[in-house]
Amino acid sequence: MSGAVTAPGLARRPRLAPLAIGAGAALAALCLWAAASGGVGIPVARILAHPFGEAGAGGLSPREAAVLAQIRLPRIVLAVFVGAAVSTAGAALQGLFRNPLADPGLIGVSGGAAFAAAAAIVLGATGAFALPLAAFAGGAGATALIFVLARANGAVSVSGMLLVGIAINALSGAGIGLFSYLGTDIQLRQISLWTLGSLAGAGWDTVLPAAALMSLGTAGLLARARAMDVFVLGEREAFALGLAPVRFTVEVVLLAALAVGASVAAAGPIGFLGLVVPHMARMVLGPSHPRLMAAGLLLGAAGLVAADTLARTLAMPAEFPVGLLLSLGGAPFFLWLLRRATRSGGADA
Repeated sequence: MSGAVTAPGLARRPRLAPLAIGAGAALAALCLWAAASGGVGIPVARILAHPFGEAGAGGLSPREAAVLAQIRLPRIVLAVFVGAAVSTAGAALQGLFRNPLADPGLIGVSGGAAFAAAAAIVLGATGAFALPLAAFAGGAGATALIFVLARANGAVSVSGMLLVGIAINALSGAGIGLFSYLGTDIQLRQISLWTLGSLAGAGWDTVLPAAALMSLGTAGLLARARAMDVFVLGEREAFALGLAPVRFTVEVVLLAALAVGASVAAAGPIGFLGLVVPHMARMVLGPSHPRLMAAGLLLGAAGLVAADTLARTLAMPAEFPVGLLLSLGGAPFFLWLLRRATRSGGADA
């Protein structure tokens, strides 16, 4: 049955392995570029000789070692995990809603996670996992609302999904504004910088717990990629093929919320990455979710590493929030995509 879905045109699609190798090589090159670039330039040769930031004779200076090990490496690692998590979650949500316009930011998942994380900041939640878990709860609640309120006649419509997302984002924005008003000056600055989407505060103490949660969510979604190809046929067809639609939906919702919630807690809302990357992968590889999600993971990681490096080097010593930079590029793409869906009659699908 899955062959009936993916066979047309699939033989003409590029093979996944060469593309994955190329994307992996590009990701490695971008990580090396990110490690070398900044206010303190570090030659690539010395980074390759001391990749973990060890100072030594003929190698990195103490200053270079400190910059690499304590500032740039945590930021690069966070960018890789956040990009992979958001892109994989975006592809999974598009499959779950059977809609290519689904995106964690547009439909309110990131907004719900951001609201819960802002509440955790102001209310003084402590512990390495407190912020990621709060954001996970907010993302899960937002995703559940979308699925319930935008569902009509057994399907989730584009218009309903976007309207519910607008409402959730508006409520989340109001809630974040309220907590910003109630918080201290330090908490207000933390929330303000964080809601724009930034990796500037990355440190090993925050990166490692968030990366662990993002890894769990992303791995769980990848493990369900083949089942997603069955699910998109329709709930009745999926049930006839042995898949429990309700259980599968709950699993995907929770895993996507875990991945997105942890990424929002660590880096703030990163908009449009979960929309653009799956579309780029789908254009090249086709609709098969195992191929789409595997390629999207690498492309998302590479894309965020590149965007973050540009954000902190374009106007040195000033730094753009990476979420703002991605929104500037992603919003026109979304408008084009929405126009394309409207012309093809997909706006009410």
